[in-house]
Amino acid sequence: MPHFRTPLHRRRALLTGSLALTGALALTACGSSDSDGDGTVAGSGDTRTVKTAMGDVSVPVNPRRVVVLDTAELDSAITLGVKPVGSTHVEASSGFPGYLPKEEVSGIKDVGEMMTPNMEAVAALKPDLILTSKIRHAAKYDQLRAIAPTVMTETTGYPWKENFQVHADALGKRAEAKKVVADYTAHTKKVTKAIGGPAKAEQTKVNVLRFIEGADIRLYGDRSYIATLLKDVGLGRAPISAKAKDGFSYDLSPEKIDLADTDVIFRSTYGDPKKSKETQTVGSGLWKNMKAVKSGNVHTVDDELWIQGIGYTAADRILDEMQADLTKKK
Repeated sequence: MPHFRTPLHRRRALLTGSLALTGALALTACGSSDSDGDGTVAGSGDTRTVKTAMGDVSVPVNPRRVVVLDTAELDSAITLGVKPVGSTHVEASSGFPGYLPKEEVSGIKDVGEMMTPNMEAVAALKPDLILTSKIRHAAKYDQLRAIAPTVMTETTGYPWKENFQVHADALGKRAEAKKVVADYTAHTKKVTKAIGGPAKAEQTKVNVLRFIEGADIRLYGDRSYIATLLKDVGLGRAPISAKAKDGFSYDLSPEKIDLADTDVIFRSTYGDPKKSKETQTVGSGLWKNMKAVKSGNVHTVDDELWIQGIGYTAADRILDEMQADLTKKK
């Protein structure tokens, strides 16, 4: 599941310690016909050192067979012009994020659900680099690095810009990363100008709500991926966002949804609308009497893009939608 911390269903990791997995890992680690005698993947050339959350890791200078284990890493790779050979998928979805260009994800092997990747499937792809984070797969680090050099960031979500730089370093795409960042900065300035300039943007207070199946309604704080985009555009935040635990999110019940009222609300849904309390909430008198609702400033957005994407390609799409929603004539 993506960066929103609490997966819908925690499942125990599969295959750990199985004979089949052990055999697959041993075969990959030894290198066989695809590795040189020193364990370096054939054709990868020299190695270099990347600083990761697990310490320094030697990676190929030009990795050719990359496996990514979360949506942030998939976004980073695609953004930098690298098509992974394998990737996990998010539990509630089928396939890879729809906001990514179809031609860019076509042919990528699905190696299982994000929290429980199929280690045999990963090993079978004979990767020369694996990208993920400690918050997702720290417990699997030894298994993963037995397959290929594994680069982990500490966490996902809020530090996405820093994580992107780690991914770019691991992929040997530092120059490309600089252009991506410059383009993003220019895009945020364009959106700020379109909605009336810095002063107007700051005066516009925004909340982002997420209806989650099996959980409370989530209001995102300033230490979340989507909040960084709001900040970069210069949009204001409603005071309640400061109550977010660890800066990440503040949970609400349908009976207290009016606490989220502000000038503008962006809302998404993960899972079934009824089980996520969306149907109950938006049909209530509290919701209908909110200022943002009455003024037509509640915008329903795609959860997969706005919450699960976590990267520059997702950000580019979100900024376009944000501009369109905030400049739409009522």
